[in-house]
Amino acid sequence: MTDIITEQATAAASGAAATEQFRTRQREGAADADTQRVDTLATDLITAVHDVVRRHKVTYAEYDALKAWLIHVGQDGEWPLFLDVWIEHVVEEVTSESREGSKGTIEGPYYVPDAPRLPAEATLPMREGEEGTPLLFQGQVTSVDGTPLSGATVEIWHADNDGYYSQFAPGLPEWNLRGHVVADDQGDFKIHTIHPAPYQIPTDGSCGRLIAAAGWHAWRPAHLHLKVSAPGHQLITTQLYFQGGSHVGDDIAQAVKPELVLAPTPVVDGDANGIGNGNGNEVTYDFVLDKA
Repeated sequence: MTDIITEQATAAASGAAATEQFRTRQREGAADADTQRVDTLATDLITAVHDVVRRHKVTYAEYDALKAWLIHVGQDGEWPLFLDVWIEHVVEEVTSESREGSKGTIEGPYYVPDAPRLPAEATLPMREGEEGTPLLFQGQVTSVDGTPLSGATVEIWHADNDGYYSQFAPGLPEWNLRGHVVADDQGDFKIHTIHPAPYQIPTDGSCGRLIAAAGWHAWRPAHLHLKVSAPGHQLITTQLYFQGGSHVGDDIAQAVKPELVLAPTPVVDGDANGIGNGNGNEVTYDFVLDKA
């Protein structure tokens, strides 16, 4: 395969990229915070920390270790990683509890806007000889009343066969395995790509030190990231997982929902569109969007 990653991806580099992406998006979509909400949320958060200190009789040695760790999280640029892995799934849960359509889940720290726009049937940008099992991901986008959503957009990004994301690991083309697919008049789409690999979140930084100290594992199951939208409808951000995949039952980010687990089947007809090795697998998943 060409463009082999010759330099190891590090938590610091990945964290810096995630932090810069977040800052850019905040600058573009910044909104004034409601003072009362800030007061309520900040007060409750601080009170919850006080409760932990009292219940567990936290010592000064433990307090100083926490303070040092929090400083290192910032220095490593790992706040996006920490928040997205351990906190975001609960934020997503409460903000989507009234949704009638498809289930959402966390965005994660590796989203990059403005991926290349592609037609309703498309192959994601990838390297010549991209390694991995070919995957055909197809489906339809409809409204909650069953109306097909013509021209809906299916934004997709995922890790490669080694568990790396473009723009967050060295040696990968800018838009590798990222695309913005525009569905046809019936809301249908077909995306040719490769099966992503499960991966460990970076463990050489502060988040890794927390994982080691607590005796946790650092693995996320293989998944596709998606943002699906259509005019007059709510954007849904989600991830889709694979039945039988490792760590589907114990995802470190606690983002897996039963409704988001796919059951791949072998491709029977046709070929793999020149991707990977063999004909590969296919999965079908239909998105149902709530009215705005």
